[in-house]
Amino acid sequence: MAGNVYTVKQVNAYIKNMFTQDFMLNRIYVKGEVSNCKYHTSGHIYFSLKDESGTIACVMFAGQRGGLSFHMSEGQQVVVLGSVSVYERSGSYQLYAKEIRLDGDGVLYERFQMLKRELEEMGMFAGEYKKPIPAYAKTVGIVTAPTGAAIRDIMNIAARRNPYVQLILYPAQVQGTGAKESIVRGIRVLEAYGVDVMIVGRGGGSIEDLWAFNEEEVARAIFNCRIPVISAVGHETDTTIADYVADLRAPTPSAAAELAVSDYRQTKELLREYERKMSRMLEQQIRIKKLKLQEFQTKLGFLHPRYRLQERQQRLVDLEDRLRLLMKRRMQMARHKMALYAERMKGLSPLEKLSQGYSYVAGEDGKAVKSITQIRPKEELSIYVTDGVIRASVREIREEEHG
Repeated sequence: MAGNVYTVKQVNAYIKNMFTQDFMLNRIYVKGEVSNCKYHTSGHIYFSLKDESGTIACVMFAGQRGGLSFHMSEGQQVVVLGSVSVYERSGSYQLYAKEIRLDGDGVLYERFQMLKRELEEMGMFAGEYKKPIPAYAKTVGIVTAPTGAAIRDIMNIAARRNPYVQLILYPAQVQGTGAKESIVRGIRVLEAYGVDVMIVGRGGGSIEDLWAFNEEEVARAIFNCRIPVISAVGHETDTTIADYVADLRAPTPSAAAELAVSDYRQTKELLREYERKMSRMLEQQIRIKKLKLQEFQTKLGFLHPRYRLQERQQRLVDLEDRLRLLMKRRMQMARHKMALYAERMKGLSPLEKLSQGYSYVAGEDGKAVKSITQIRPKEELSIYVTDGVIRASVREIREEEHG
């Protein structure tokens, strides 16, 4: 047997390796009609793509289902993004799908993804660059078509929420040739005018209709705008590059108006509530201050010189009363002692003795005679009795002994 002999496994592995090394087959868009579509219980989707010349087997694993935004069915024209590889077990090749779009969206979607990745890497989607939306805007700039549902919805919502807000419209072309230039001019004109906030958007449509808002020029104009920008492109399920770059994304133009224009009635009611709260707080503070004032007045009354003087005067009065009482008590005690002394002196008084029959004898020298040795014969004596004085002359002096 001439030459090398290979096993089936080796041949299939070799072929798979060739597919793997082919860069184009690792990321390829394939367009065709869906046939033999089966949703497996495991979550995998098995189907085929066909055209007038042939068929290719395809599979989308459950983990890739995020790349499918619609339900696949027979006969649909789709564009599948994926990689072509060999299934070694059967020796057949198939397309492993990562994303599936309805036909017409594939090329544009690829451009969208490429620009999105590029701008994201540049930091244009970063949160630190997002400017806050003013809570009470007075002027709202709008870059959109002058006719259509978007501007009508914005006007209706704004009029209902706050009729005092001024809306300034820049009538931009939002679709077709020249749309991106028109949107960029609108952003720059309203920025120069000095509006408080800006709404940039349009109503919903296909990816081709919305494509002006996926252009890099529009994205950079929004990013470089000094005025906060709210993007309002399409319906809730539509997302554009402008949505990622804008300071705030609104799912619809109506929602953008609600975000940009404060509700006048709510604000008015909020102010009334603040007024009521401030009144209650003010009344409470007044009551507290009044109590404090009364407390200070009371303290001031105690500390006032007049009060001090009155206090001292009252103390002097009290001391005077106390002194009078003490003096009265002293006088009473003195009178009592004097009465006792008087009683004692009464018993020693010569007059008292005289009144009892005694007499008082004094010599010529006026001294009381207490001994016979103090007098001489014929000496004049004065004898004091209760009702007068007796003059007598000494006739005889006789000494007597007391037994």
